Amino acid sequence: MANEFERGTVIQGRTAAAEQIDEGLRAYMLRVYNYMTTGLALTGIVAWLVASTPALLQLFYAPTPQGGFQPTILAWIAMLSPLAFVMVLSFGVHRMKASTAQLLFWLFAGVMGLSMAHIFITFTGASIARVFFITAATFAAMSLYGYTTKRDLSGWGTFLFMGLIGIIIASIVNIFIGSSMIQFVVSVIGVLVFVGLTAYDTQRIKEMYNELDNSEVAGKKAIMGALSLYLNFINLFMMLLHLFGQRE
Repeated sequence: MANEFERGTVIQGRTAAAEQIDEGLRAYMLRVYNYMTTGLALTGIVAWLVASTPALLQLFYAPTPQGGFQPTILAWIAMLSPLAFVMVLSFGVHRMKASTAQLLFWLFAGVMGLSMAHIFITFTGASIARVFFITAATFAAMSLYGYTTKRDLSGWGTFLFMGLIGIIIASIVNIFIGSSMIQFVVSVIGVLVFVGLTAYDTQRIKEMYNELDNSEVAGKKAIMGALSLYLNFINLFMMLLHLFGQRE
């Protein structure tokens, strides 16, 4: 009887510990998704405000005689600035406070909005909304898969990283070539890469929870996890927009 009682106590203790971990993990992942969603909302609001305010829009995109728009030096700064924020967060997050990392994330999301204002003058509002919902559904499905699957997705990392490097190189080359075929191929491959990265990063963020040792580290890890998922969502959205967006 005593042994059975002891075994029952151990099992109850393990069950309670597992439930505590699950609750903590759910709260942590919800924090990550809240950061990501708020960042996306901020980006969308800033982009829409710039595109719908002629005085602001002209600061970033000058009208051309053909009726189009040409990016100004401010537009190029806005498009390149997010990379600086990502670099600072990626390599300096360990030396900064969680509140500082959070502030940089909001600034990054705002600057991304400045860099994405052009989509509202390039594509129709209906196609932007349609592609956004397609992106949201795809992202949610793959993130859910990454969160729930028992399969180890760590083997995807190298393959997806190589695909990402290829996309970046091809995109830079296409800036000078302007080939619609290259853009199409990059967009198709990009969709596959960022769909995979969504599942891979979600599982990686979930596993990070086991490495947390205090609330300060948890705050910074949540920001970096949100940044990864944010970038996957934005890039997936842009790739799908190039494939399915209807131009003005």
